[in-house]
Amino acid sequence: MKILVVDDHALVRAGLCQVLQGLTPLEATEVFEAPDCARAFVLAASHPDLDLVLLDYHLPDMNGLAALGIFGERHPELPVVILSGSANPSIAQRVLAQGAAGFVTKSGRSDELLQALRQVLNGEVVAPLGFGSLQSGQTESTEVKAPIFTPRQQEVLQLLLGGFSNRDISEQLSLSDETVKNHVTSILRGFGVKTRTQAALEAGRWGYDRSAPPAR
Repeated sequence: MKILVVDDHALVRAGLCQVLQGLTPLEATEVFEAPDCARAFVLAASHPDLDLVLLDYHLPDMNGLAALGIFGERHPELPVVILSGSANPSIAQRVLAQGAAGFVTKSGRSDELLQALRQVLNGEVVAPLGFGSLQSGQTESTEVKAPIFTPRQQEVLQLLLGGFSNRDISEQLSLSDETVKNHVTSILRGFGVKTRTQAALEAGRWGYDRSAPPAR
């Protein structure tokens, strides 16, 4: 498990690094730290097998919404969870609509953070209590034709919905990492979205079942 923590406060980063060790008890968690977005983008490019990004909304060189857009363009398969010092409804709505995999406040408990991250790694979208309608409402205002995928893309999509990372999909289907990335990009384009999280929401809208095994 590899996670990138982006926060300009060293103490916050240190605390998160410690908490994140409890995310997957049976698997070591490697945490990379960045004090700003510039460093975060370099680390993300250097580690294409990242599983998750924890991104502070208020950073010295760029706000979280702008950074989220760049992550979405450069690494559309990478889930990004926004961290905020307050449960601002407006910020939560904007980042979830932009494709964040979750919005978590720093005032919450460690076990709540870990539970939220486990949900994200399972392909779910995590929002503060009372914001559940944002998840289902993100795509309702846009009419999209049902996408058509090749049999192999459908296999990749089903594993994506099951919470598998690109690396896991590569192993499951005996495909190269680059081939899997190309399939994921085609799936995102087919749904007209920018992130895996948004693709999962659209897939549910078109009747794809995340519990179903991939066709063989």
